[in-house]
Amino acid sequence: MKNNFVVIMAGGIGSRFWPVSKSLYPKQFLDLFGTGKSLIQSTYQRFSEIVPVENIFIITHESHLEILKEQLPSVSDNQILAEPIMRNTAPCIAYACHKIKAINPEATIVVSPSDHLILDEKNFNESIIKALDTASEEDRLITLGIRPSRPDTGYGYIQYLDGSAKEEFKKVKTFTEKPSLEIAKTFLQSGDFLWNSGIFIWSAKSIIKALGKYVYELNEIFAEGERHLNADTEKQFIALAYQRCPNISIDFAIMEKADNVYVLPVTFGWSDLGTWSSVYDLAEKDFSGNLSIPSKNVMFYDSKNCMVSVKKEKLVVLQGVDNLIIAESDNVLLIIPRDQEQNLKQILTDVKSKHGSKYL
Repeated sequence: MKNNFVVIMAGGIGSRFWPVSKSLYPKQFLDLFGTGKSLIQSTYQRFSEIVPVENIFIITHESHLEILKEQLPSVSDNQILAEPIMRNTAPCIAYACHKIKAINPEATIVVSPSDHLILDEKNFNESIIKALDTASEEDRLITLGIRPSRPDTGYGYIQYLDGSAKEEFKKVKTFTEKPSLEIAKTFLQSGDFLWNSGIFIWSAKSIIKALGKYVYELNEIFAEGERHLNADTEKQFIALAYQRCPNISIDFAIMEKADNVYVLPVTFGWSDLGTWSSVYDLAEKDFSGNLSIPSKNVMFYDSKNCMVSVKKEKLVVLQGVDNLIIAESDNVLLIIPRDQEQNLKQILTDVKSKHGSKYL
């Protein structure tokens, strides 16, 4: 157990959940389902049952430090990695893994997003432990792959080599970013594609070796500065180091290139909660397909298939509407048809162009 570590990535801004998720208070800190816990609190609690709490590290943007400490007060300052600027997942993973290696060279590490929903936590825990055990013994870069239930265009896909049926960990053949609907249907029919969960497991030695081989310049930034990690000079070092880091994802930097990538197919009720529709699909709705979270003060009349997210104390009355997303936060109200949610990206671009960052 002492060699097992977790890195929770909490640096995103969740723009597809705008306006409830904003740059100063993004979705990982929100209680989207009205459970009394934010997504990052749920993620932290889930991993605290797998590894020692002192081995859980969280990486986030420095502007979110106050929120993070408020929501997870038991986490020490050395367990919080503050990014001065956003540089995608490869730099933050390189930072975290070098920091953990400096603490424990024999570390095996889970890297996970902070904002996923896991329905079957027992199955999840068993899968993580199985992957940790394998990664500690073999030079493998492991990811968890979700058995697809539909031809979803919002996920990346992993194709694996079938190999031996007894081999639980499948060797990865290709990664494919979000495909078209027709290609996604083909993937589903072939039976050898999985959704990319974005959850990775590897030893500190294996990932740092891969970083050195495939993104040498990025790896050298943190290798040369390893003496500053876990020291009083860490913050100053990171401020300069991140200026030199490329903006690159771990998938593109490592996982698509390395020849020792394996996937463990899993089925534990997973969603990356990437869109309003993903929450709508998972949450319990009334007999007309209406959903209101976290507020229960929403009255529906002759309305169906609507999703409402407003503050708990607000009363909302809907009459004669169908298939809408209605979301409110402070000075923004969004009303958009559920089947046009993909237009949010352009809407946010237009809002920024017209109003700057005031509403973002």
